[in-house]
Amino acid sequence: MRLTDRSKELFAASLKHIPGGVNSPVRAFRAVGGEPFFVDRAKGAHIWDVDGNDYIDYVGTWGPAILGHAHPGIIQAVQSAAERGTSYGIPNPYEPRMAELIKELFPSVGKVRMCNSGTEACMSAIRVARGFTGRDKIIKFDGCYHGHSDSLLVKAGSGALTFGNPDSAGVPKEFTQHTIVLPYNDLDAVCQAMEANPGQIAGIILEPVVGNAGLILPKDGFLEGLREVTKQHDSLLIFDEVMTGFRVAPGGAQQLFSIVPDLTCLGKIIGGGLPVGAFGGRADVMDCLAPLGPVYQAGTLSGNPLAMAAGIVALEALKSGEVHQRLDQLGNRLENGMKKAAERANLDVTLQRCGSMFCGYFGDHPVINLSDAMKCNRDLFTRYFHGMLDRFVYVAPSQFETGFLSVAHSEEDIDRTIEAAEQSMKCIKN
Repeated sequence: MRLTDRSKELFAASLKHIPGGVNSPVRAFRAVGGEPFFVDRAKGAHIWDVDGNDYIDYVGTWGPAILGHAHPGIIQAVQSAAERGTSYGIPNPYEPRMAELIKELFPSVGKVRMCNSGTEACMSAIRVARGFTGRDKIIKFDGCYHGHSDSLLVKAGSGALTFGNPDSAGVPKEFTQHTIVLPYNDLDAVCQAMEANPGQIAGIILEPVVGNAGLILPKDGFLEGLREVTKQHDSLLIFDEVMTGFRVAPGGAQQLFSIVPDLTCLGKIIGGGLPVGAFGGRADVMDCLAPLGPVYQAGTLSGNPLAMAAGIVALEALKSGEVHQRLDQLGNRLENGMKKAAERANLDVTLQRCGSMFCGYFGDHPVINLSDAMKCNRDLFTRYFHGMLDRFVYVAPSQFETGFLSVAHSEEDIDRTIEAAEQSMKCIKN
C-alpha cells in the first residue's frame, strides 16, 4: 500500500498558491483522477516520492532522461559549469560545441539557434518559415502538439480545408486564421489544402512520429509525400523533433525514415534534463534570423552554460548508436511482454512503439490519427493507471501521452512492469 500523506499535504499547499496546484496541467492527474504525488529524488530508472515510495519510471521527465535520472556525467558537467557561473548573457564556449554536435547528428541542419523550450523552438521555426517564404499560412496536424504559442494552439476546423479554431481561451481567432489543421496520415487532405491555397502556404509542421496523442506512427509514404508536396509548392517542411530527436535514432525520426526536412525543432534531450530548445535547418533559411536577416528572435538565457554542458554529455553518449541498440532491446522486451500480458488478461490493447517510445490504447482498432485515438476506452486506462501506480510503476497520467524507456531500465524493471501490467489489467477486467 502506497503512503502519500506528505504528498497530500504538499498538494493542498500548492493549490493555495499555484493554479490547479501544478505548473503544467497534465501533472494534476485530472485525466485519471486522484491527486499527484510529489517527487523527492530520482536516480536511474526510478523515482522516489516524498513519502519514500519507490517507482519504476516510464515518464522520464517527459523524454529527456534517455540516459536515466541523475546520470553521473551530466551531474558532474552541471556542477562544473555552475562553479563558473550560472548564466552570462554573452556567448560561452559550450554553445559552438553544442551546435557542432547537433549538426553532426542531424545532417539536415546547416545552422542552429538555441532557445529555452520546445514551444519557443516551434514558434521561432514558424516565424522563420514565414519570413523566408513571404507567406502567412501554415499547415499542422490534429493531434500534433507544438507548444502553447498562439498560432499553434489550434484544433481542427469543421472540414479538411477550413482554418483551425483556437484550442484555448485567450487566443484570438485572428491569431489562428492562417493555421490550417488536417488529419495526420492523410496525404490527400494535404494536397487538397495546397491546391486550395496556391502560393500561400509557408510550411507544414508536424511531429514525424506523433507523441502527444499517445504514439502514432506515420503510414508508409506519408512523410515522403509531405516532402514531395512541399517541394512542389515551394513550401518548407518542418519536423518537430522535440520529442523524437536523438531518441528514436541518434539523428531522430528524419534519420529513421530517411527524410530531409528544411527546418527541425529540438529540445528535451539536448538539455540533459535542463530547460532548453533549439531550431535549425538549411543555412539559407536560418540566415534570415537577426542579426543577419529581418526575422527577430532572442532570449536572455538562450545557450545557458548549465544546459549546454548537460546536453553535450547526453549527445556525446548517443553518438555511437550503442545506446539506441540497448533501448531497442528493452523496447522489444517490453512490447512483447505487454502484448502477452494483455492476451492473458483477455483485454483488447493496441500497443504502438517506436524505439524507446511506446503507448498502449485500450481498444482493438488501429490508431493512425487523433480520431482513432479518441475511440479508445479511457475509463479502462484510468483504472489501469491507478493499478500500475499501486504496484509502484509510474506511467504517464493520461491515455494521450507517450511512455519513455531509458538505458537505466533493467531487464528486471521491464519484467516487474509486465507483471504489474498483467495484474492491473486482470483487475480492471474483473
